Amino acid sequence: ITTLKRSEIIESSHVVKVLISDINNKVLFNTGNDNDYIFPRSSIKIFQAIPFIKTNAVNYFKLSKKQIALACSSHRGENYHMNELNDWIKKIGIDKKKLRCGIHNPLNSKASESLLRSNKQANQLHNNCAGKHLAMITSCLIKNYKQKNYLEFYHPHQIAIREIFEKFSNSKINKKCFTVDGCSAPQYCFKMKKITEMLINLIKSYKGNFYDSNEIKILINSVVSNPKYIGGSDSFDSNIMMVSNKRIFCKGGAEGVFLFADLRTGIAGVFKVSDGNERALPPIILDIFSHFKIMNTKELKILNKKYNLTLKNHAKKVIGSMDIKLNYHK
Repeated sequence: ITTLKRSEIIESSHVVKVLISDINNKVLFNTGNDNDYIFPRSSIKIFQAIPFIKTNAVNYFKLSKKQIALACSSHRGENYHMNELNDWIKKIGIDKKKLRCGIHNPLNSKASESLLRSNKQANQLHNNCAGKHLAMITSCLIKNYKQKNYLEFYHPHQIAIREIFEKFSNSKINKKCFTVDGCSAPQYCFKMKKITEMLINLIKSYKGNFYDSNEIKILINSVVSNPKYIGGSDSFDSNIMMVSNKRIFCKGGAEGVFLFADLRTGIAGVFKVSDGNERALPPIILDIFSHFKIMNTKELKILNKKYNLTLKNHAKKVIGSMDIKLNYHK
């Protein structure tokens, strides 16, 4: 439970479901929600990108490691994101209107203000899921699949993505678990224990010869080498990867979802805020990273300073704090 206190009175509280396991699937920390179904949303984009890498589109179109990272991203619409996305779409020679992710202003406030001052309108590439959609369409170009319906449930590329989910989770996806994500791509719900299993298998693939190991190494190495391209300068997941110096892969998702995989120790975990409020995540994640020595004191100090538990108002006056209470389920 993460609570927000104004003075010493609890103003709000958030219940966070947590499951942490090691490389042998031994549970290290558990809130008793193993069998709860959750929608991982954008946190599983790296799995959605595996069929894209398997097509050899990266070599064919001479895509950069930054563009590979963007295939797994929820980018914030900053200039360096847009430069790579515009370069990518030029390389494959399609109109940006073919992306069916929809349009919204950049998620980064400075980037959004800059776009407004330029008197230009947002387009499909500003959508935080544009990289994922470009990866899907690029795959269709290589495989000679139809592009118009690339998001449909039975499109061959979406079938390939589901096969990846089923392989890494060691389970079949029930049709009732299917829905549509915010960017109109297929989205699926999984039990929390199945998501941690996917992460453990991701680590096994990265560390040795396992499921799609070559593709996983390309994806993870591209992301951890270019962490700001999976989120942005103000993204919690990007900042963790920058500070951890290529040891931790992590990705956030809408409605308070966060996944991480410690590539060194083989520890992985999933977090889900029950009410979807993402502000509850940094304090509990950093506390668990400290408890399991996933990050050292110096690294945690940098992140705790950036994601301070002390609450300040717009006049910079201290008005409260975020507190954590961990309940371990046996």
